[in-house]
Amino acid sequence: MQAVVLAAGEGTRLRPLTEDKPKGMVEVAGKPILTHCFEQLVELGAEELLVVVGYKKQAIINHFEDEFEGVPITYAHQREQKGLAHALLTVEEHIDDDFMLMLGDNIFQANLEDVVNRQRESRADAAFLVEEVPWEEASRYGVCDTNKYGEITEVVEKPDDPPSNRVNVGAYVFPAEAREWLDVPKSERGEHELTDVLERVIETHDVRPVAIDRWLGVGRPWELLEANEWKLADLDRRVDGDVADSATLRGDVVVEAGATVEPGVVIEGPALVRAGAHVGPHAYVRGATLLGEDVRVGHAVEVKNSVVMRETAVPHLSYVGDSVLGRAVNFGAGTTVANLRHDDEPVRVTVKGERVSTGRRKFGVVVGDGAKTAIDTSLNAGVTLSTGARTRPGESVDRDR
Repeated sequence: MQAVVLAAGEGTRLRPLTEDKPKGMVEVAGKPILTHCFEQLVELGAEELLVVVGYKKQAIINHFEDEFEGVPITYAHQREQKGLAHALLTVEEHIDDDFMLMLGDNIFQANLEDVVNRQRESRADAAFLVEEVPWEEASRYGVCDTNKYGEITEVVEKPDDPPSNRVNVGAYVFPAEAREWLDVPKSERGEHELTDVLERVIETHDVRPVAIDRWLGVGRPWELLEANEWKLADLDRRVDGDVADSATLRGDVVVEAGATVEPGVVIEGPALVRAGAHVGPHAYVRGATLLGEDVRVGHAVEVKNSVVMRETAVPHLSYVGDSVLGRAVNFGAGTTVANLRHDDEPVRVTVKGERVSTGRRKFGVVVGDGAKTAIDTSLNAGVTLSTGARTRPGESVDRDR
């Protein structure tokens, strides 16, 4: 079976973290999102990966080259952003087998053999992979409605009164002849919409829902935290780096070769300290925390449930909680992140110009690559610092910068 992965998007909802790299190359638990996606597809039996690239495409091509774990990769370039169906058309000529379609920001867990067998047993032409969520959450997603025979009749986007709790996760199994379904006219937005392809499939073929074990679309900064929590929870304890005798590592902590953990440090897993990282004396690292390659965490710094990307420095007497820090960020001494609203309401973050609830009671800040804070900076919960942003000494930042 072939696997088509759509990875051409600009990832605007993850800005500023995607300003100079494609969304699929943002790291989760020390690996690009696309790596997690590819690993699952290969494990499930994909014999070829057909990857549609576009925005910052060379970063993907240079990283993966022409194969992944022995499975060949064929790239197709979507030169213009004209929708997901248009992205599919760019790879159409390479499809010659039954194929699985996956959005490139999806991390999932499923047994493809079960998926395919259930599809064949039902004699369905195609399958939409679904996750069964609590009913009260279903209205947040596209939900698959079915008839009395179990056939999907419609995918309803964010319904007030959901017809089912089976959420469309953006993953599909199609027969090879599905190539004929891909050429759909432009929508009112001027794009070739994947939803129009799905409607055509539903109208003309027998399509069944097949439940998978777990799924997460990583499209917004707090979902990056959630994905990190998920994948770090799969770690097995391993200590290959230089860890002082008086340091304390509790639970599933991985310290890669080349990393250094100084005396008095306490790290509570799950946590991943990558090669070249340095954790200074008496620092406290806890929660599902990733310290990327060559990160510097200084004396008495606390980092909790956060993603700290490569070459970032949090060097002196600072607190970082439930936050995402990009690459080569520098926090001045005494920089403090707030991660809780006084009214206990979910923290809100700006996404594409609009304030959006994270759904999380605790969430800190999102910091773009190369940003620098001055000493004694205070960052309010839900603040975003753009790429290269600067603060002044003693400044309290309660608006995006």
